[in-house]
Amino acid sequence: MNQRAVVTGGNRGLGLGVVDRLGQRGFRVVLASRDLAEGEREAERARARGRDVIAAQLDVTSAESIRAFSELVGPEPIDALVSNAGIALDGFDEEVVEKTLAVNYFGATAIVRALEDRLGVGSRVVMVSSAMGALDGFDRRVRARFDEPASYAEIEAALGEFREHVRQGRETAEGWPRSAYRISKLALNAWTRLHAEEMRPRDVHVNAVCPGWVRTRMGGAGASRSVREGAEGIVWAAMLPRGGPTAGFFRDGRPVPW
Repeated sequence: MNQRAVVTGGNRGLGLGVVDRLGQRGFRVVLASRDLAEGEREAERARARGRDVIAAQLDVTSAESIRAFSELVGPEPIDALVSNAGIALDGFDEEVVEKTLAVNYFGATAIVRALEDRLGVGSRVVMVSSAMGALDGFDRRVRARFDEPASYAEIEAALGEFREHVRQGRETAEGWPRSAYRISKLALNAWTRLHAEEMRPRDVHVNAVCPGWVRTRMGGAGASRSVREGAEGIVWAAMLPRGGPTAGFFRDGRPVPW
C-alpha cells in the first residue's frame, strides 16, 4: 500500500510544491487548505497529472476545524505529516503578533497533536520553519527563554512575555525583535526539539526544515529560490527511512544550527 501524507497549507506556494513532489513519489496525499474550493481545484489538477491527492478544509486556528479535519482523515496511519501552513504579515503591533502566533506556532503544533495518534513506527513529522528563527540571531535574553526549554508550557510562557512586552511597548527594551514571524519560528523550533524527544520512543521522526527564501506569495517575486528547490528539503525530511535523524533542523537535507 502506498504511504499516506498530510500537508497543511497545501493549496498554493511551498505547500503545493510539497504535495506535487510527494504525489510524484507515490504518496497518497491529503491536501489541507483553509480555502476548500481552492484546495479542491489544486487536487483536481494534481489528479490530472497522475497524483493521488484529495482536498480537505482545515483552518489550523480553529479547534472545531481541526476536529472535523481529524475525523475526515480517519484512523488510517499517516506516514508523513508536513505542518506547513503559515503566514507572514506586514507591520508590527499586538494584532499582528496574535494572528502570527495563532497560525505559525499554536496552529502548526495543534494539528500535529490532533493527528499524532495515527503516526506509526517510522513515520515522519516535518515542521516548516525558517532560518529567521535560529537562536544565534536573537538577543541573549530571548535566547535564554527558548534554548532547551524544559516543557511546552515554558515555551508558551515565553510567548506570553513577548505578547505582554509588545502590549506595553517594551519589546525592544526587553531584547525582542520587532518581528512576530521570527518569534513564531523561534518558538516552533523549540517545540520541535521537545516533541522529537517525546516521540522518540515511538520511533517517529520529528524535524524542522528551513526551505530558504522561496518565490511564493509569501516570499515575493524577488526571492532567490524556486518552489521546487524549497520543497525538496521538506520532501527529503518527509521520506526519511527508519533510523534517520530526529530532533534536527535542516536545509536541503543538511543540518543547520538551531
